[in-house]
Order: sequence, then C-alpha cells, then structure tokens
Amino acid sequence: MQKQCLFQLSLILSDFRTSYSMSSWILTAYLVSGAVMTPIAGKLSDIYGKKKILLIIMAIYTIGVSAAGFANNIYFMLVARAIQGIGISMFPIAFSIVRDQFPREKMSIGQGVITSMFASGAVIGLSVGGTIIQHFGWQATFFTIIPILISLLIMIWWFIHVNQNEYVGQQPLHLQQQVDKKSSIVNLNSRNNDNNSYTKISSNKTIDVKGALTLAATITSFLLVLTFLETGSNNSSTQLVIGFLVIAIVSLSLFIVVERRATSPLIDFKMMLDKTLLPANILIMIIGLSMFMVFQTIPILVRSLIPIGFGESATNTGNVQLPFALVLLVFGPTSGFIISKLGSLRPIMIGTIISGAGFIGLLMLHQAEIEISANLAILSAGLSLTSVGAMNVIILSTPKQYTGISLGTSMLMRIVGSAIGPAVAGMYMQSNQSILIIGGITRLFPSTESYNLVFLTAAIVSIVGIVVAILLRQRVRKIAIPNVV
Repeated sequence: MQKQCLFQLSLILSDFRTSYSMSSWILTAYLVSGAVMTPIAGKLSDIYGKKKILLIIMAIYTIGVSAAGFANNIYFMLVARAIQGIGISMFPIAFSIVRDQFPREKMSIGQGVITSMFASGAVIGLSVGGTIIQHFGWQATFFTIIPILISLLIMIWWFIHVNQNEYVGQQPLHLQQQVDKKSSIVNLNSRNNDNNSYTKISSNKTIDVKGALTLAATITSFLLVLTFLETGSNNSSTQLVIGFLVIAIVSLSLFIVVERRATSPLIDFKMMLDKTLLPANILIMIIGLSMFMVFQTIPILVRSLIPIGFGESATNTGNVQLPFALVLLVFGPTSGFIISKLGSLRPIMIGTIISGAGFIGLLMLHQAEIEISANLAILSAGLSLTSVGAMNVIILSTPKQYTGISLGTSMLMRIVGSAIGPAVAGMYMQSNQSILIIGGITRLFPSTESYNLVFLTAAIVSIVGIVVAILLRQRVRKIAIPNVV
C-alpha cells in the first residue's frame, strides 16, 4: 500500500491542487502517527496480548485504507493516512512473535523472510498499482486492497498462536522473580557491567500518556518546521518556522523530563543509549531517512514533463521502481542466510558501502530511466544487507524479555528517519522549481537542481552510515556478542 501511494503522489497533487511541500505530508502524516503509536502498541501487547493488539491495529489500518479512497481534499487524505499510520505499530509485535519461533542462530533468516515479504507487497503494488491507477484512478488502489486486508485479519485470527498466559496482565513470568512490587534494577544485557547496561523495570503496566503526547508534539512540530522551511520564504512562513521550532524544542525537553520520571516510560533511555544498540539504531534511522527521501522523489521525477522529467504514465513509473522491489524480494532471505553464516558485521559493512554507491550513482546518473532503475537495484542489495544485519544485532544484543521495548525503540528510530526524509525532499522540490509553458498555461515543476540536492543529501547520509557501521563493528567485536561477530 505504501509503495502504491508513493507513485500516486503526482496525481494526488494535481487533483487536490496542493504544493510539493504539502505532498510530503501524505507520507509524513502516516509516519508521524506510526511513530507515536509504535511504543504504545508495544506496551499494550504486553498488557493485553500480542495477537489481540495485532488484530485491533490491523482493523484500524483497514478503516484508514477505506477512508483514503473517499478523500476529496488533501486534509481528508492526511487524516486517512494518519489512521493508516497506526498500522506501522504492527511490525514490532510481528518481529516479537517471530523471535519466539526462531532459534538464536536462525534469527537473521526469519528477519530476511519478513523483509522479502515486504518486497513481495512492493512488487505487487508497483506492477499492478500502476495499471489500476491508469485505468480506474488512484482511489481504486485503496479499494482493491480492502479484500486482502480482510483476508489477513481472518488469517491472523486462525493461524497465529502465542502464549498469552506469559504476558497478559502481568510481568513476564521469567521476569517476575527479578523485580519487586514496585521496581528493581535489572541487568539489561549480561555482556558487560557498565552503567549503560542497566535499566529500571517497573511492574506498573499503565500507558505513559504524557510521554505519548509530548512525543507526538515533538515529531509533528519538527516536521512542520521542515514543511515551512523554504528558501526565500516570506515573513509569515519564517514566523511559522520559528514558532514550530520553539514548540519542537520545548516539547522534546518535556518528553525527556517526562520519560525520565515515568515508572513505565515509552522510551527507555538507558536502553536507547546502550553502546551497541545506539549505533545499530542510528543505522536503522539512516536507512529510513535516505530510502524514503529517494522514494518521495523518484515518482515525481519520472512523471514530470520533459525536459525536466520523463513524462511517463503511472504504469511506467512503477516499472522504473520495480527493480528495487525485485532485488529486495530475492536478497531479503539471501541476506538472512549470509548473516547466519558470516555474522552481522561484515554484511553490514558491505551493505553500507553498496548502498552508498547506489546513492552516489543516483546523484551522478539519473538522466535516463534505465540508470535510475539500475541504481535502485544497487540500493536494494545494500539496504537489505544493512537492515537485516542491524536488526540482527539489535535482537541478539537484547535479552528476550526486553525484545518488545528494544524493537519498539528501533522501529521509532526508523519511522523518524522515514518521516524526515520525505519532508526534506519536499522542501527541496518546493524551494527549487522550474517553469514550463504548456498550451499557453504556465506550470511549475521541481527543477533539476532540486533532484540533485535530494540525491546529494541521501549520498552524504549514506556515507555517515558507513562511519556508524565502523563504530558498531568496533563495539561488537570488543564485547563479542554470540552469533553477531
């Protein structure tokens, strides 16, 4: 569904007569709500059970998809996308269920299979979605997915089985003996004994409402800053940027204070700042930021009129991006197998270098559709190795009883990166535009310079990823985590 929405952007922009910077919110509204709901859903799954929360979230996502098909303006669409974003919070729950089913040494293979399932959906979305849009309109893509979602709800109900007694309404059984009635200091990871390896675990199973509200305010206001931050903006836009920036700083400060005082925080800062988990999570965020920055841009570039773009149809736009999904479909499980044999470190290093080469390739070679497709295929291989490897480090570096908290934090980092990327791309495209006169009508399109800025930024971010991968390798080798080195 997300892939289909990405190359619907130019049509939605035309139908709703909205700006390119506003278009970024079609993606970021989805990601912001997901960022807020992910830690909450993880907490709810601990209280009420993984399967029950998974079903509820899936039902909410189905409602959001249905609503998007009826959207008649940009604001209706943004609300529908925000509802859909709640569906993102399914992923940590799903990964947690998968960890329960796979032995430690096969964990990367399970992650690779999940990655390939993402790619399978992307292949279907890119190949079928373009045809549906061209013949029936972009609204039809939302309606056609509804029967699939209903089928998935039924399959989850019948085929997913989890041990509810271990988690529902209480501390995990294997954790109860380690904590007292209020709280206790427990070892986050037995691999070392420094201060970053300890965290306070509370038996209070309440939802941190204050933390959720301040987190939502922080993410939303920061993305509004990016939306209104345009080169040569007027005084009104400048005032909005300053106002939302102040709100972002204040709400972030409040969020940190609230989380440090909370007995059951959404984000465990001791765990988040762990010397192994932190660089792995930064890699996850970099993947989300750079990948979605490019995904925001490619459909608009391909569909923009010649000479700025390629003037392609929705079907051909999907075909240009199809190599990315096809490589990911094959390379997802392959990456898992490679990591199960070689450990995570070498694949992560190789993956960051390959993806960096792909982003640099896009910067230098995007004058033809075949060049874009080839570079996207290179990106796919590199990002697959890096993503599966980093997730494997996170899972294997976290004690099993804290998997939900750790994966929730990792997913939040990825979502934040995935939200910033489209916002930055939208800012570039809105700030750097070219004028085309078509049939006596003046139209604005993102300029060649705007695409160069997007690809340059993605390339720089990917190079930072290589540096982070080196730091992660040094840390993991120092403490010798089993099945990771």
